[in-house]
Amino acid sequence: MQFGPAILSILLFAWPALAADPVIEVHRGVDKMLYGSCVPSLAVDNRSMQTIEYLEVDLLLTLADGAERRLELQSAYREGILFPIAPGATAFLQQHLDTSRALGVPCDQVKDRKVITIVCEAAGGSACASPVSVTP
Repeated sequence: MQFGPAILSILLFAWPALAADPVIEVHRGVDKMLYGSCVPSLAVDNRSMQTIEYLEVDLLLTLADGAERRLELQSAYREGILFPIAPGATAFLQQHLDTSRALGVPCDQVKDRKVITIVCEAAGGSACASPVSVTP
């Protein structure tokens, strides 16, 4: 069986996407200062074939004075309107300052970040089928 040039071109261009792991990649976003307090964020690259309805990553931040703070970064309000992250899309996880305590220190005072919890939900509240990889 012979493949025509058009089919070969399609296979060559589609191969990297087919070969890629269907993982949801989360990495450090841009830290902002708001009223003297650091507001971290995380960027999400949905490389899976599934739409993410809700994504939350909880971080444990170690500050320069040794204090630790837990920070919830979310794709949407938990009980509010969802902002789905489609396959191939990029989105940001943010701290909702109206429902959580501000960090209270400038960004240069955050010395370490560790992932505590990951919550990933797809349609109907089911768990995401793809693994979530987080680099805080």
